[in-house]
Amino acid sequence: MSMDSARGYDDLRQDDDPTEGGVGEPHAPVGSDERRMQVRAYNHWVSLLRGRAYPAIEDLEPESIADFGPHSVLLDFSAGVEDPAIQFIGRALREECAVDQSITRISDVPSRSLLSRLTDHYLQIIANRAPIGFEAEFTGTRGHNTMYRGILMPFSSDAQSIDYIYGVINWKELVAADDQAGLDAELAAAMRAPRHDPLPGGVWADGPCAAAPAAEPEVAPTTLDELLAAARDSAAAARTAHLRSHAALYRALGRAYDVALAAAADPVRLEELLAAADIRVQARAPMTAIAKLVFGADHDKTRLTEAATVLAWAQRTGIEAGALAHALERAEGGIKGIVASERALRQPEEATPLLPLAERTPLAELAIDSGLDEGAPVVLLGRATATGIVVVGTVGDDAKLAAQVLRRLH
Repeated sequence: MSMDSARGYDDLRQDDDPTEGGVGEPHAPVGSDERRMQVRAYNHWVSLLRGRAYPAIEDLEPESIADFGPHSVLLDFSAGVEDPAIQFIGRALREECAVDQSITRISDVPSRSLLSRLTDHYLQIIANRAPIGFEAEFTGTRGHNTMYRGILMPFSSDAQSIDYIYGVINWKELVAADDQAGLDAELAAAMRAPRHDPLPGGVWADGPCAAAPAAEPEVAPTTLDELLAAARDSAAAARTAHLRSHAALYRALGRAYDVALAAAADPVRLEELLAAADIRVQARAPMTAIAKLVFGADHDKTRLTEAATVLAWAQRTGIEAGALAHALERAEGGIKGIVASERALRQPEEATPLLPLAERTPLAELAIDSGLDEGAPVVLLGRATATGIVVVGTVGDDAKLAAQVLRRLH
């Protein structure tokens, strides 16, 4: 089925096929709040189409979607459909399923978890070539009945094939069994209207080419804690990003810088966060603490140093909040270029040019066979005596060491 004729939400294939792994649970009436999240996710997918068969994966930024991003997962099967990689899991979904960043592939997803409700459907996207909505009830790993409603949406890296799938799911745990009868009666009274809430015409039933209603405004993070949570989500996405690695890393650094700016305005809360994470501030590199707070103290130390250097550069050059990611896109040489220039600034300037080794005045000449060609640099190691210096060894195969000694003689 073509993307232009995507079916209405009520007409999409439902989660009722007992032959599918992990599906076939009984349908459950899901409230309008759960439905609205899926509609908003669908409208966002439509807004990214821009006349293409599928939205471009580089246009998707799940970690920056405050509304449904925390309830979402991004699957990458560009390397094959057998065991797709998981590029992103939203914070709320990770917490609900008790999973961490060690979950990197479909095969890692715990069975009977809420996350498996999404991942069990991904092959249907390839067959239908359109968004798929589903709702059902299942018993989770904690033994609680849970109603859920989800949607899976295709994305592409080449505008032709489906090699990424973005899923959004919302859920609600049911009360204990002995209270269920009373709740069912209340629900039945409250839901005498048709089961599915009517959706605005042109939003869902008329397909992706129809006009969408005005989107509800997203609440941007403002406090230090909110900015840190958003930055950590971006950092987690950047650590697993593949196709969108540069964009994801730039966004993570941009949000880390926003954290640094907010921390400067709220130093008391910053101290509490650093203490809770057991991170100490280095006076000579204060941005390292911010980098550790966002990316994790166990992150690769080279990457942490680079991140701290970029944050220091942004502070030194007066980058405004929310503008670092764009500045990195325009910076010559990108992150590597910034790191190199910042390191060069920290190097002490030479007062005068170094005098070449061959032009320096000899202090003494020793009859020692170094085995080196004439004119080659050699470093002597010796110890002082009452009458002079006793040479105990030579180093003639380390040009870097010889250059360092030459600078010290300057």
